[in-house]
Amino acid sequence: MQKPNSYEETQAQGEFIPVNLGGHYIVIKQVEELKSSTGKDMIKISFDFDQNDSQPGYFMESFKNDIRPDKKWSNQATQYTLVYDNEGKTSRSFKTFCSCVEHSNPGFTVVWGDNWGAQFKNKKIGGVFGEEMDWYNGAEKRKRVLRWFVSTDKVDGATIPDMSYTKAWKERPVTPQPGEDGFMSVPEEIDDELPFN
Repeated sequence: MQKPNSYEETQAQGEFIPVNLGGHYIVIKQVEELKSSTGKDMIKISFDFDQNDSQPGYFMESFKNDIRPDKKWSNQATQYTLVYDNEGKTSRSFKTFCSCVEHSNPGFTVVWGDNWGAQFKNKKIGGVFGEEMDWYNGAEKRKRVLRWFVSTDKVDGATIPDMSYTKAWKERPVTPQPGEDGFMSVPEEIDDELPFN
C-alpha cells in the first residue's frame, strides 16, 4: 500500500472518555442573553469542569482535539435557560442558576443591568449530569447531559438522576413488537388450513 494522502497531517482518534455521571464542579466560561426561536428571553451558559473536579478542563480538551474545520464548543457544556415561565414569572431554572452562583461564590451578588452576563465569567457553580435518551437522524442516542445546576457544596453528595427522555425520543417512530402488529400468531398444527400452502 502506498501512504494515503495527508497521512502525516491526519490526527489519530484517541480513546473517548465519557463525562462521569453525578455531580461536577463547574467554572462558567460565558453567559449570553439571547432570544429563543419563539422570541422568549433566555440565557446561554457555556461552562467547563473546574480544576478541582474529577475531570478538570474536560470540554476545553475536547475542543482542542476537535479536528473538524467548523469546530464549536460542546453542546454538552452549554445550557439554555428561559428567563420567564409560561405565566410570565421568573422561571425556576433561571432563579436556581442565579442562586447557585451566588451561594457558590462567597461575597458575589447578582447585579442587574447592562452587560449582565459578563459578571458570571469564571464564577463557580455545581452541576449534576445524568443520562438522556434522544432520537437523532433516525437512531436512538444515549447521551450524558447536565440535568440541573446545584451549589458547589451539593456536588459531592449529588445522586445520579434517573434516565430522561427528549421530546424527539418520545415522538420517534416505533416499530411494533411481535404480537403488536395486528396479526395473530398461527399455531403450526393448522398449516394445512392456510390458503397459501
